[in-house]
This record gives sequence, C-alpha cells and structure tokens, in this order.
Amino acid sequence: MQLSPEQAIGIFDSGVGGLTVAAAIRNLLPAERMIYFGDTAHLPYGDKSADAIRYYSVKITEFLLEMGCKLILVACNTASASAFDALKEKFEDRVLLLNVIDPVINYLAEMKDPGIVGVIGTKGTINSGTYEKKLRERKPEIRTVSMPTPLLVPMIEEGFIYDDISNAIIRAYLSDERIKDIHTLVLGCTHYPIIKNQISKYYNFGVEIIDSSRIMAAELGEKLESHGLLARKREKDHEFYVSDYTEYFRKISGMFFEENIGLKLKDLWR
Repeated sequence: MQLSPEQAIGIFDSGVGGLTVAAAIRNLLPAERMIYFGDTAHLPYGDKSADAIRYYSVKITEFLLEMGCKLILVACNTASASAFDALKEKFEDRVLLLNVIDPVINYLAEMKDPGIVGVIGTKGTINSGTYEKKLRERKPEIRTVSMPTPLLVPMIEEGFIYDDISNAIIRAYLSDERIKDIHTLVLGCTHYPIIKNQISKYYNFGVEIIDSSRIMAAELGEKLESHGLLARKREKDHEFYVSDYTEYFRKISGMFFEENIGLKLKDLWR
C-alpha cells in the first residue's frame, strides 16, 4: 500500500461516542486531520446482529477509503468485536486498521496489578466475550467479569448526564452483584467517557476507571510513527459525517468534541 502522512485518519462509530476518541486524538496529535463518520441511522449497534454490524462497517470503511484515509480507526467497541476481523480480511492491504479494544487489552496486560477487572458495554460487546478472550490470551491470571449496560448509550445520546436520571441508571447498573468487588473498570464503549466522572463518584474514586479514548489515541500515534505516517502540519479542516441528521445530534456532538463542528449528512445505504 502507498500511503502518505498528509492523508487523513478515518474514524467511525455508531453515533457520537467515537468523538471522545477524536477529541483525544486532536489533543495528542494536533497535526492530524480526521474524517469522522457517525452511523446515527443505525444507532445503537449494541442490539444489532453481527452480520448487520459487519455490513455497516464495510460500507463505512469503503466510504472512508474513498475519502483518502491512511488509517481507519473503528471507534466502536461493538463493531471492533463483531466486524474488525472482516475488515482486516477485506481492507488491510489498502489501509492501516486499528480497533478500540486491542489497545485497552495491551494496557491492562502491562498493568502491575489491575486486580479484578470489570467490563461494561453494550449487549453486542459483552455477549461477544472479546475482552475476556483477548485478556485471557495475553494474561490468563487476570480475573475478568463483565456486564451489559444497554441503557447507557441511549441515555447519553439523549443528553441525560449529570442529572438524577443518569445517576439512578448508573447506580442501578454498578450496584449489580456481578461487578461488586472489582478493582478496575473498563469503559467498554466510547460513549462512556462522557460519564466517567459520575462512574468514578459512584465508587468514591476507589476503582481505577480505564478510559479507552486516551489509550487509543496514544496507540494510534505509535502506529503512525512506526509506519512513517505522522503528519507534520494539518492543512485542511476535520470533516464530520452522519448517516442521519438532527439538530439535537449537532448539539450533543459539540458536547462530546467540546467545540462546534459542522456535520454533513451522508447516507451510504440509498
């Protein structure tokens, strides 16, 4: 494959959650240009079949390739679990590929003593068993427990954060016996960093919370550097696309990315 540092990084997610990763990349690698695609027409991915998620992921990857991306980051845990192997088989000879799960596994495996590791995420991510399987392969002595938290994504997408509703939902999930005695908690969805402080507060800041967005940005930088593809200067603006547009989504995306962004509608399924 012939790639150049000036090409953009492609990022996709089922909605606005991947913007937490995009914001971390902007802060760590300000010279990089990003093209983001939020598949809001099919949100959430967590309750979709693996076949459907693979289909959506392939179509989005093809679009990002048409946009000239040098690396495509699957900034969605569910798509990373269900579609990443299919994307590698189809596209790895044309573009660099990175998912959002492997960097977290690497981080956990290198921790001195993570204790009991809890993982929360969508039904699709948790039911796939990807985190447990990959961590067992890397460091089998680490005990992992996981639990689906399907209401968190729609709660966040609807703007229920830092209020009584979100606190009640978070409390109901985190008080579950399955993750009662954990020492480390993996936020297994890129939406969840927006409520990281609420989660930390529930545990009285006594549990280490693993935020994949920062870990992901660091590993992405290392991957680009190892291939000689780190950008020196950003010449063009970032671009943000969604498959279904609402004014409310524009507002909440600004909250995730912490600045106003220009969203463009792109329906890949017509």
